[in-house]
Amino acid sequence: MARVMKQDKPQRDDGARLTGSVMGFAAHEARAGATGEVHARPHPLISAPRRLIQLSFMTEGGSTVDHAVLAELSRRLGMSPPDRQARHHAMNWGRGTLYWERHTEFSTYLWEGPLTGRGQPDKADSPFGDGFNPPGTAICGVRLDIRKWTPQAERLVAEFDAGSLCYSAVEGGKAAAITDFRQDGDGLTRMLLLDGGLSPARVGALSQRLIEIETYRTLAMLGLPLAQSLSPRIRRIEDRLALLTGEMRLAERDSHALLDELTDLAAELEADAAASLYRFGASRAYHGIVEERLAALGEQAMPGYDTWGGFLQRRVAPAMRTCRSVEERQANLSRKLARAATLLRTWVDVEVEKQNRDLLGSMNRRAKLQLRLQQTVEGLSVAAVSYYVVGLIGYVAKGSPVVAAAVKPEFVTALSVPFVLAGVWWLVRRIRRSHSDDEAGH
Repeated sequence: MARVMKQDKPQRDDGARLTGSVMGFAAHEARAGATGEVHARPHPLISAPRRLIQLSFMTEGGSTVDHAVLAELSRRLGMSPPDRQARHHAMNWGRGTLYWERHTEFSTYLWEGPLTGRGQPDKADSPFGDGFNPPGTAICGVRLDIRKWTPQAERLVAEFDAGSLCYSAVEGGKAAAITDFRQDGDGLTRMLLLDGGLSPARVGALSQRLIEIETYRTLAMLGLPLAQSLSPRIRRIEDRLALLTGEMRLAERDSHALLDELTDLAAELEADAAASLYRFGASRAYHGIVEERLAALGEQAMPGYDTWGGFLQRRVAPAMRTCRSVEERQANLSRKLARAATLLRTWVDVEVEKQNRDLLGSMNRRAKLQLRLQQTVEGLSVAAVSYYVVGLIGYVAKGSPVVAAAVKPEFVTALSVPFVLAGVWWLVRRIRRSHSDDEAGH
């Protein structure tokens, strides 16, 4: 049955330091997070013999699922759960301690407890029993046994797989780290730490570092299946782009159809790139953490055995290069598609300009024809109006006794023809000029 252990060390009250002022001056709102982050993950103090079991879960359901798990565990211990905004929490569990930490896309549950004489922990002490409800799918599990560095403990190295065995001296030769990166019957990666005289603080820091190497290594490798699935699709787009660029060189080409297909390929590529952006970026970040942890180990090769860094360099680095290669292919292909689409748009614009030029030429010809027709109609209208005006003058001359007595009406009619034609022509020209001035003013 789980029980709560009393804390031998009093808890510090940092509330005033984090929320108060600095020598009487108001503190920045982000100061609490900035100053508290370096103390957020203290190394557990561990003395051999001890066993550490850490399970890492992908938290697709968000932080609320983790809080529900911690609330249930706290209820079983008869204590209050952590704050909903907390990212770290620790609680005594049985003869050990359970440490919880929330990361960006996963959370870890680390339990450290004692080892019995047979090397197995008391199952009642572990929180990962039948009553434990995981917050998500498990992505990584590690079992780290810590023992005193004795000839008897060294014989446990033979239990690991010789094909992938990594055995290195660390901490200046005061400890040895052993693993084969294989999983046991429970799906946990087996590790062994031989303590040759380290302090409990150094054992805790080293243990955490070894566990993080396996955790972040696994998370970094999540990008490899995605890269392998995207590679054939990228190859198909590359092949299709090569065919399209070949068709673009033909004299008889359908630029609009080619542009439509290039646009579809670009949209497909950008969709894949957007979907893989986070995963590839996270893999790079996780791999960087692994390399930092390996460098901090300061490994010294044991004769006849491989080091952790050497083994992972051969096995993990190619996978990371594959992810980077796919990401770079996506970026390069996107630029090539953009250049091809720009070239096609230029050709389409040139074709449209040619069509516009032909249309304007046709409009000019129509305008000339309309002008000629207008001039013809104008001449006909002058003749028609003049005919009616001359006819009116003839009627007036015939009907006036004074004009009829002095001059023949036919002579008056004939004499008025040139004057009427000139007047009507002048009037029509003036009206047309007035309309032209109005259009020029607008």
